[in-house]
Amino acid sequence: MTTMSSKEEIKARLKEVQSLPTLPAIVTKLNEMVEDEDVTAVQLGKIIEKDQVLTSKLLKMVNSSFFGFPQRISTVSNAIVLLGFNVIKTLIVTSSIFETMQTEDVSLWEHSLGCATVATVLAKHHGIKNPEEISTAGLIHDLGKIVIKAELPEEYEKIVELVAAEEIPMREAELKVLGVGHAEIGSWLVKEWNLPDRLTMPIKYHHAPSTAKGEARLAAIIHFSDILIRAIGYGSGGDPWVPELDHDAWNKIKMGKNEMREVLDEVEDKLAGLANFTDELTQGG
Repeated sequence: MTTMSSKEEIKARLKEVQSLPTLPAIVTKLNEMVEDEDVTAVQLGKIIEKDQVLTSKLLKMVNSSFFGFPQRISTVSNAIVLLGFNVIKTLIVTSSIFETMQTEDVSLWEHSLGCATVATVLAKHHGIKNPEEISTAGLIHDLGKIVIKAELPEEYEKIVELVAAEEIPMREAELKVLGVGHAEIGSWLVKEWNLPDRLTMPIKYHHAPSTAKGEARLAAIIHFSDILIRAIGYGSGGDPWVPELDHDAWNKIKMGKNEMREVLDEVEDKLAGLANFTDELTQGG
């Protein structure tokens, strides 16, 4: 089967779409401020808090069971101190996407939550600095699937049909129909948002971490997290198959049987605690 669209055509079409999430002006201002080493979390927080709706969404997310902080966080500046600027910025620019996933593709939302949960556990077991960043990368690793479904509906239907007819993974069907997969499409968008490599590289290379041009270990964690959460069966990535393990990536994060059992037990506990996460974010107030 020949490719129905070229990568360049798809990229051009997506650039013309006005409804795709764009980088809020407030984040552009925050980017400028964060370059100044003298700027404090309190000063950054005051800029965010000028937008009441954004502040409300952000504090809901930070206080949700997903992050699991023992005490309630009441100010954005405290959230910045606890999570770091990169995570806060990512939560800001992706908040509209989370809402779309919660209402239009609950199974993919659950899969993304599950991937982020596994990534958090693995990052902590491997002593990764700022594990919340890799958790956030897990949360948006399938961003490209949302873009395809929302902005390329005709092509999306062809992809779904191809997955069923040929019994192939969604990413293979995407390549046949679009000439590009969801991982790369997601990376185009996060690049537009000017997110750091620690977040963008794991998204772009989560199906091929051995080819990552930077942050290969983090890409390996998201790769394995995606595989593990699919094997567990939490949510759905759009097809019923567990992706093939990249053995070079596994060598970067492999664990012994005892440590793997600890990871699985911890993941199981955290997944059980995610049941109310979506409700927490969609409740009014």
